[in-house]
Amino acid sequence: MNKLDFLFFSKRREHHYIPPHFHECYELVYYYGSGETRIGKEFYSFREHTFALVTPFVEHDELHAAESDVLFVGFFSDREGLANLSGLYEDDEKRSIETILLRMKDEFMQQREDFSDMLNLMAGGLAIHLLRHIGTKKPLKQQTDRMQYVLNYMDEHFRQKISIPALADLAGYSYGRFRHLFKEKYGVAPLQYLYIKRLNYAKSSLLLHPDKLVSEIALDAGFVNDAQFCSMFKRENGMSPKRYRQLVKSGNLPETKGNL
Repeated sequence: MNKLDFLFFSKRREHHYIPPHFHECYELVYYYGSGETRIGKEFYSFREHTFALVTPFVEHDELHAAESDVLFVGFFSDREGLANLSGLYEDDEKRSIETILLRMKDEFMQQREDFSDMLNLMAGGLAIHLLRHIGTKKPLKQQTDRMQYVLNYMDEHFRQKISIPALADLAGYSYGRFRHLFKEKYGVAPLQYLYIKRLNYAKSSLLLHPDKLVSEIALDAGFVNDAQFCSMFKRENGMSPKRYRQLVKSGNLPETKGNL
């Protein structure tokens, strides 16, 4: 059975993150930009004219480094061998895979008579081309620096609620191992890293928005409440946020710590 399940062409903004998810069908994601993806337990760095093939029920996510287009399709196929090909691959010089996807996109957009049946036939053709194109090839080299992948995620989402166990799972390590490796590589514990990012963001907000309430800045930066923010701010900078703001206005701001 060969059947198209979905087809989309969209633009991803800079640092756009697609959280972990899976499909009941195969998914092929064709990239026109750069970034990182996790397919199952393997990490890859994608670039223009590479594509990810994800088999059914395999969890995957994406982090885009810059604004770019992406074309992705979901399809069902009973072709033997396809189920073992999860990974990131590079299109050939003729852009054979891209050509097939663009034809499918064109058929989908025009919706001529019996377009649904045609798309199902094209999904079957795509499965054959994938087997021919990557059936004898290995996926592109896996990204070995999993900690950098997680760090990029933290840099993008530090203002949101992030659990350290979830980050450890994202990196593929146990909680204890992740904390140890992170501190060894970056010099601070992962939770401390998040707090410093939030404090630096809050300091910038105090400068850029002199009339904004401290409580609003605290919540916007990702702190639980303004009490937590004020306590950590004073510990890291030797003064309260209010005093910091006063010194900024007077032009007598001393050098503070807390920068990464």
